[in-house]
Amino acid sequence: MAHDSLLHETHPLLGHRVRDIASGQTGQLNDVVREPVGAGESRRYVRVASIQLASGIEFSTAADNIEAA
Repeated sequence: MAHDSLLHETHPLLGHRVRDIASGQTGQLNDVVREPVGAGESRRYVRVASIQLASGIEFSTAADNIEAA
């Protein structure tokens, strides 16, 4: 996955309707970021997707849990 800044990723579904397979919620994919978890040698990054529902509420989920709606 390409990175457009330090922790933000470009994603082919940015700006499109997506479905979170974990919750079944559908909305617009607004962002995918890499969030650091842990510290020192155990530090790693997890990919997190930000999805906005039609109501305007935004939630996050694992980026691997999204698919085109």
